[in-house]
Amino acid sequence: MLKSRGALIIDTPSVLEWKGNLLKIVAVGGTFDELHKGHKTLLETAFKIGETVWIGLSTDEFAKTLRKNHEIAPYKDRLRNLTRFLESLGVLNRAKIVPLNDPYGPALSNPKIEGIVVSRETETRAKEINVLREKRGLKPLKIIVIDMVLAEDQVPISTTRIRRGEIDHEGRLIRKKRNI
Repeated sequence: MLKSRGALIIDTPSVLEWKGNLLKIVAVGGTFDELHKGHKTLLETAFKIGETVWIGLSTDEFAKTLRKNHEIAPYKDRLRNLTRFLESLGVLNRAKIVPLNDPYGPALSNPKIEGIVVSRETETRAKEINVLREKRGLKPLKIIVIDMVLAEDQVPISTTRIRRGEIDHEGRLIRKKRNI
C-alpha cells in the first residue's frame, strides 16, 4: 500500500489479503465487451472491497470514441451479460449499473464514492480522477489496483485477443488447425 496525493493505493497482493472494513461505495468502469476472466476478476475485487459497487458501463456512443480495433457488442448485450454474471455471483442486489458517457463517470463528482477499483492498465486514469476531485473540493478516492490477468501465454487477457481468436474468455490459447 502506498499514499499518492492523499489517496491510499492498494495493490493486488494487499487486495487478496483484504481484512479492512468494506467501503460504503466503490466504483469500477469499463466497456465489459466479451466479459472475460480479467473483467470478472476486476468486478469480484470490487465486491470484495465495497458494500455497494457502482459499475460504469460504457455507452455505445462512448465506446465508439475509444477507437478499439474491433467491433464492440451493443450496450444492451453487454448489460445483459454483466447482469447475468452479477446474478451468478449473488451480488446483483449490491450493484448499481450506470451508463458511462466519459472516462470519469460518477467517480469524478459524487462525494459518496469512497474508492475505485482499476486494472494496472487504467491506474493512471484513477489518479487523474483524484486530481480532478481534489480541484472540486472532494476527498480523493482509495485506489485499488489489480494486476492484469494473464492468459496461458503470460500475455494479458483482452477482448481484442478474444475477438482475434487467439484466446478464449478464460485465457486459454486457441489452437488453430494447420493446413497440410
